[in-house]
Amino acid sequence: LIDFKFVHNVRAENGVPGSGRNKSGKKGSDKTLKVPPGTVVKTYPDEKLIFDFTNPGIDFIITKGGKGGLGNIHFKSSTNQAPRFAQKGKPGESITVILELKLIAFAGLVGFPNAGKSTLISKISGAKPKIADYPFTTLTPHLGVVYLGQESLVVADIPGIIEGAHNGEGMGLNFLKHIERNKVLIFLLEVSPYAPLEPLQAFHVLREELKSYNVSLMRKRHFVVANKIDLLETDLDGSGKKHLELLREYCQKEKLPFLEISAVKDINLNKFKEKLFELYHEA
Repeated sequence: LIDFKFVHNVRAENGVPGSGRNKSGKKGSDKTLKVPPGTVVKTYPDEKLIFDFTNPGIDFIITKGGKGGLGNIHFKSSTNQAPRFAQKGKPGESITVILELKLIAFAGLVGFPNAGKSTLISKISGAKPKIADYPFTTLTPHLGVVYLGQESLVVADIPGIIEGAHNGEGMGLNFLKHIERNKVLIFLLEVSPYAPLEPLQAFHVLREELKSYNVSLMRKRHFVVANKIDLLETDLDGSGKKHLELLREYCQKEKLPFLEISAVKDINLNKFKEKLFELYHEA
């Protein structure tokens, strides 16, 4: 929607008045704006939904133009062959709207900052997000196309969510809206001994943030992925392995798809893609 960043007023062409010899006035041309799929149009300032462009090739009339009046010829009579009056037309509509883009992707990567989302999407697709070892490296959502054989699907790397995101903490509301489009939510959880939260606790916090933002997100399919299992080799006291086992048992109990991977070391990434396409076919 960058094309509309500095465009504050859009006006269709005016009609042209009629002329002599009974010629009707010319209609004004339509004004058509092109927006990408995923664009939501809302009223301003109450933000009521007008239309949701979920698919390409859709046309929708936001406002209608005016209606031409009747020229003096329409009022000609036997007693008045050249009337000097005409009927005025009606003005066109005007409206102030908000254009909002929500990414369209089959699956969204949900996780805390530094969970490894950008590394994972760069390994399974051609996306090249910025990757570094500090929070909020990813400041904008990235889309990656994942291929398996002749099939493909789109995964969105949603920037890191923190506790309180539904209240606007961090960059919360800027990114949570994109998750509404996803069919599957991939919860990427860090299971290394250095993770700030135990993986099961992190999962519950993330779900609570999504639920607080929009309870309907809880009806989407969940896919729980434990990342950074390679770092369990440095787990001297065994706490990391214990937390991983608790997460594994929870997913089995709740019948949630679960997989252990290392995006950095390419461990189980093919299995990850296979499971993703399995969920795609079930959707």
